Amino acid sequence: MPRINSAAELNALRADILSRKDPEKPAIAICAGAGCHGLDNGAVIRAFQEEIEKQGLTDQVDVRATGCHGMCEQGPNVAIYPEEIYYVKVTPQDVPEIVKQTIQEKTVVDRLVYTDPVSGEKAVHLNEIPFYKLQRRNLISHNTRIDPTNIEDYIGNGGYAALSKALFEMKPEDVLGEVKKANLRGRGGGGFPAGLKWETARNAPDKEKYVIVNGHEGEPGAFMDRAIFTGNPHLVLEGLIIGAYAIGAHQGFIYTRHDSKQLKKNIDRALEQAREYGLLGDNIMGSGFSFDVEVHFDVGIFVSGESSALMRSIEGKNPEPRPKYIRTSVHGIWDKPSNLNNVETWANVPQIIEKGADWYAGIGTERSKGTKMISLSGNVVNAGVVEVPFGTTLRQIIYDIGGGVPGGKKIKAIHFGGAMGGSIPESLIDTPLDFDELKKVGAPMGAGALMVMDEDTNMVDATRFFLTFLTNESCGKCVPCREGIRQLLTILGDMCDGNGKEGDIETMQEIAEVMSAASLCSLGKTATDPLKGTLKYFREEYEAAIK
Repeated sequence: MPRINSAAELNALRADILSRKDPEKPAIAICAGAGCHGLDNGAVIRAFQEEIEKQGLTDQVDVRATGCHGMCEQGPNVAIYPEEIYYVKVTPQDVPEIVKQTIQEKTVVDRLVYTDPVSGEKAVHLNEIPFYKLQRRNLISHNTRIDPTNIEDYIGNGGYAALSKALFEMKPEDVLGEVKKANLRGRGGGGFPAGLKWETARNAPDKEKYVIVNGHEGEPGAFMDRAIFTGNPHLVLEGLIIGAYAIGAHQGFIYTRHDSKQLKKNIDRALEQAREYGLLGDNIMGSGFSFDVEVHFDVGIFVSGESSALMRSIEGKNPEPRPKYIRTSVHGIWDKPSNLNNVETWANVPQIIEKGADWYAGIGTERSKGTKMISLSGNVVNAGVVEVPFGTTLRQIIYDIGGGVPGGKKIKAIHFGGAMGGSIPESLIDTPLDFDELKKVGAPMGAGALMVMDEDTNMVDATRFFLTFLTNESCGKCVPCREGIRQLLTILGDMCDGNGKEGDIETMQEIAEVMSAASLCSLGKTATDPLKGTLKYFREEYEAAIK
């Protein structure tokens, strides 16, 4: 492939890609996300490839392994284009029937379409399924269509147009201004305005600066970043390059999990192809701007996803956090200005630059703009990856999109924010998805892991589960976190085993206060949030455990 040397050449390539595609040509898109991978989607992919070849249809039908489709509970999922017929829970044994009936005879395999568990209604097409039609999939919509290992699929769908616009039509300060105007808030947990963070790094005195993708995502119940990064890695990469241009960085890092082979494969392939096409490396698209990326992997501990610990890990040191008064935007990797955002934050950047800040700011609430990716799990009918506008209520996410609680049971609690999040009762289910509103009720959004707990859940035991995870993942550098979590876990263990005693609740509250005030990083400071939330709303369960 010849190198792209201008915006005109990128547009010409896109036109050529589209001219080679027949919109009426059948395409079979099989979900290859992590959830479906666990359900042996590889066997389904091979079965389609073999059956298409057996029937002599290789030149007439495209078979592609795509990213995560989102509806993990119903996997492996298969979408048939151009009709957008959607099949769920597909097995290799179903493949000959699908090829014969749907591809060759243009009829639907009725038993494989989605059936609503309550009403019994069937949905033949993807956009008819409540899980999909009630979302606003700005970031993940291409996951059901493109091959994440093929850069031309991304370019053909408008990919790298935003980068071209930024490099050839905007100055770095214009890009920064657009991100600030859009009020893009970081999706990694804190919700800090991305534009202000970028501006701090840009204005830092050192000329050498770095930008980083935090793709660690190590908390329980969080899998939305992997859905984006595995299914559409070029979207994240494009956002990172645009951010580097705005900040003035020429070196970037991707920090991600060591234990996800598919993610590593797709990231490595995306970087390789971007360099081949002149979209990464020296003199990107002939613009005069140079930027490249290195991939680093975690060391298998949750705290290595904390910003300063992550940067120490990239330096080759132990992933231990630094005090919060050291601003990594000014003194980050090798003491140079370093801007870190998570996968979802970077993925938002191309659409802001391409469609404009006003378009973006028109989605969501007054202080939380755009859409939010949610990992929906726990006691819910359709667990999976959900993308909705800010302002959508928790009720709409759980019932309208997620299908409610299995077996007609009632919700006891909604837990947001993973191991360092908070649980709120069912009475607050109409709270809107909003950084500030959720924080007010004690369930900070975090990265977006939403866990539904039904009426059978023991909230004391649920808290013990989260603290067990955190005590194993603490780096151990500071005493309040290292010893505080252990002491809380000991007391909770006694309660769950029937050995609790009067005064235990007060002791835990005192430990929690010290941890929140004195811990070095956010893991220790917020490790007690699950305890605080359950004590606030479900204190009677602790008292019952003691009695």
